[in-house]
Amino acid sequence: MAFLIKSMIGNPLSGIGLGGGGDKEEEAAPTDPAKAAGMTREEYEEYQKQVVEEKMERDADFLNKKAERATLRVCLRDKYRLPKSEQDDNMIEMAGDDVDVPEELLKMVDEDATEEEGKDSLMGQFQNLQNMDMDQLKEKASATVTEMKTKAEEKCSVM
Repeated sequence: MAFLIKSMIGNPLSGIGLGGGGDKEEEAAPTDPAKAAGMTREEYEEYQKQVVEEKMERDADFLNKKAERATLRVCLRDKYRLPKSEQDDNMIEMAGDDVDVPEELLKMVDEDATEEEGKDSLMGQFQNLQNMDMDQLKEKASATVTEMKTKAEEKCSVM
Protein backbone atom coordinates (compact mmCIF):
# COMPACT_ATOMS: atom_id res chain seq x y z
CA MET A 1 0.00 0.00 0.00
CA ALA A 2 2.84 2.35 0.87
CA PHE A 3 4.43 1.53 -2.47
CA LEU A 4 1.33 2.65 -4.34
CA ILE A 5 1.18 5.94 -2.52
CA LYS A 6 4.90 6.62 -3.12
CA SER A 7 4.60 5.80 -6.81
CA MET A 8 1.53 8.03 -7.20
CA ILE A 9 2.98 10.99 -5.34
CA GLY A 10 6.66 10.30 -6.04
CA ASN A 11 9.24 13.03 -6.13
CA PRO A 12 7.57 16.16 -7.41
CA LEU A 13 10.80 17.49 -8.95
CA SER A 14 11.71 14.29 -10.83
CA GLY A 15 9.13 14.85 -13.55
CA ILE A 16 10.11 18.45 -14.17
CA GLY A 17 13.50 17.58 -15.59
CA LEU A 18 15.56 20.07 -13.67
CA GLY A 19 18.25 17.47 -13.19
CA GLY A 20 17.02 16.28 -9.86
CA GLY A 21 16.70 12.57 -10.69
CA GLY A 22 19.28 12.04 -13.45
CA ASP A 23 22.35 11.81 -11.21
CA LYS A 24 21.68 8.23 -10.14
CA GLU A 25 21.71 6.92 -13.73
CA GLU A 26 25.06 8.54 -14.51
CA GLU A 27 26.67 7.07 -11.41
CA ALA A 28 25.35 3.60 -12.25
CA ALA A 29 27.10 3.50 -15.67
CA PRO A 30 30.75 4.63 -15.44
CA THR A 31 32.19 5.90 -18.69
CA ASP A 32 35.67 4.47 -18.05
CA PRO A 33 35.88 0.79 -19.18
CA ALA A 34 38.64 0.13 -16.62
CA LYS A 35 36.31 1.06 -13.78
CA ALA A 36 33.56 -1.02 -15.35
CA ALA A 37 35.89 -4.05 -15.34
CA GLY A 38 36.95 -3.34 -11.76
CA MET A 39 40.60 -2.61 -12.62
CA THR A 40 42.92 0.34 -12.55
CA ARG A 41 43.76 2.09 -15.78
CA GLU A 42 47.21 0.46 -16.03
CA GLU A 43 45.86 -3.02 -15.35
CA TYR A 44 43.18 -2.53 -17.97
CA GLU A 45 45.71 -1.38 -20.60
CA GLU A 46 47.96 -4.36 -19.84
CA TYR A 47 44.97 -6.68 -20.07
CA GLN A 48 44.01 -5.22 -23.46
CA LYS A 49 47.60 -5.70 -24.71
CA GLN A 50 47.51 -9.36 -23.61
CA VAL A 51 44.19 -9.88 -25.37
CA VAL A 52 45.55 -8.38 -28.60
CA GLU A 53 48.77 -10.46 -28.40
CA GLU A 54 46.82 -13.67 -27.79
CA LYS A 55 44.53 -12.92 -30.72
CA MET A 56 47.50 -12.29 -33.00
CA GLU A 57 49.12 -15.54 -31.86
CA ARG A 58 45.90 -17.51 -32.48
CA ASP A 59 45.54 -15.93 -35.92
CA ALA A 60 49.15 -16.81 -36.80
CA ASP A 61 48.65 -20.41 -35.64
CA PHE A 62 45.42 -20.63 -37.63
CA LEU A 63 47.11 -19.28 -40.75
CA ASN A 64 49.94 -21.78 -40.30
CA LYS A 65 47.49 -24.70 -39.99
CA LYS A 66 45.66 -23.56 -43.10
CA ALA A 67 48.95 -23.37 -44.98
CA GLU A 68 49.92 -26.88 -43.79
CA ARG A 69 46.62 -28.23 -45.09
CA ALA A 70 47.11 -26.42 -48.38
CA THR A 71 50.60 -27.91 -48.70
CA LEU A 72 49.22 -31.38 -48.08
CA ARG A 73 46.52 -30.81 -50.70
CA VAL A 74 49.21 -29.71 -53.17
CA CYS A 75 51.17 -32.92 -52.44
CA LEU A 76 48.07 -35.03 -53.02
CA ARG A 77 47.25 -33.14 -56.22
CA ASP A 78 50.77 -33.80 -57.49
CA LYS A 79 50.50 -37.45 -56.54
CA TYR A 80 47.19 -38.00 -58.34
CA ARG A 81 48.01 -35.59 -61.16
CA LEU A 82 45.05 -33.32 -60.43
CA PRO A 83 44.87 -29.68 -61.51
CA LYS A 84 46.53 -27.20 -59.17
CA SER A 85 44.49 -24.83 -57.04
CA GLU A 86 45.37 -21.16 -57.10
CA GLN A 87 43.76 -20.73 -53.67
CA ASP A 88 46.18 -23.24 -52.11
CA ASP A 89 49.15 -21.57 -53.76
CA ASN A 90 48.05 -18.20 -52.38
CA MET A 91 47.61 -19.65 -48.90
CA ILE A 92 51.13 -21.10 -48.96
CA GLU A 93 52.57 -17.77 -50.15
CA MET A 94 50.77 -15.89 -47.35
CA ALA A 95 52.28 -18.18 -44.71
CA GLY A 96 55.77 -17.82 -46.14
CA ASP A 97 58.53 -20.36 -45.44
CA ASP A 98 57.12 -21.36 -42.06
CA VAL A 99 54.97 -24.12 -43.55
CA ASP A 100 55.90 -27.59 -42.34
CA VAL A 101 53.63 -30.51 -43.07
CA PRO A 102 53.66 -33.02 -40.20
CA GLU A 103 56.02 -35.90 -40.90
CA GLU A 104 53.34 -38.53 -40.26
CA LEU A 105 51.20 -37.13 -43.07
CA LEU A 106 54.12 -37.00 -45.48
CA LYS A 107 55.01 -40.60 -44.63
CA MET A 108 51.43 -41.66 -45.31
CA VAL A 109 51.44 -39.94 -48.70
CA ASP A 110 54.80 -41.49 -49.61
CA GLU A 111 53.70 -44.98 -48.50
CA ASP A 112 50.55 -44.72 -50.58
CA ALA A 113 52.60 -43.64 -53.60
CA THR A 114 55.02 -46.57 -53.30
CA GLU A 115 52.16 -49.05 -52.82
CA GLU A 116 50.39 -47.78 -55.92
CA GLU A 117 53.57 -47.88 -57.98
CA GLY A 118 54.12 -51.48 -56.90
CA LYS A 119 50.58 -52.48 -57.86
CA ASP A 120 50.80 -50.78 -61.24
CA SER A 121 54.01 -52.53 -62.28
CA LEU A 122 54.21 -55.93 -64.00
CA MET A 123 56.08 -57.41 -61.04
CA GLY A 124 53.28 -56.29 -58.75
CA GLN A 125 50.80 -58.21 -60.89
CA PHE A 126 52.95 -61.34 -60.72
CA GLN A 127 53.10 -61.07 -56.94
CA ASN A 128 49.30 -60.93 -56.85
CA LEU A 129 49.22 -64.17 -58.86
CA GLN A 130 51.59 -65.84 -56.40
CA ASN A 131 49.34 -64.90 -53.51
CA MET A 132 46.34 -66.69 -55.08
CA ASP A 133 45.41 -70.20 -54.00
CA MET A 134 45.77 -72.28 -57.18
CA ASP A 135 43.81 -75.29 -55.85
CA GLN A 136 40.85 -73.09 -55.02
CA LEU A 137 41.08 -71.46 -58.45
CA LYS A 138 41.11 -74.90 -60.19
CA GLU A 139 38.10 -76.08 -58.16
CA LYS A 140 36.15 -72.96 -59.02
CA ALA A 141 36.97 -73.28 -62.74
CA SER A 142 35.99 -76.96 -62.86
CA ALA A 143 32.75 -76.25 -60.99
CA THR A 144 31.89 -73.53 -63.50
CA VAL A 145 32.63 -75.84 -66.46
CA THR A 146 30.48 -78.67 -65.05
CA GLU A 147 27.65 -76.24 -64.33
CA MET A 148 27.77 -74.97 -67.90
CA LYS A 149 27.73 -78.56 -69.24
CA THR A 150 24.66 -79.50 -67.19
CA LYS A 151 22.78 -76.41 -68.32
CA ALA A 152 23.73 -77.04 -71.94
CA GLU A 153 22.56 -80.68 -71.70
CA GLU A 154 19.21 -79.58 -70.26
CA LYS A 155 18.60 -77.12 -73.06
CA CYS A 156 20.02 -79.04 -76.00
CA SER A 157 18.46 -82.32 -77.08
CA VAL A 158 21.41 -83.34 -79.32
CA MET A 159 23.90 -83.55 -76.45
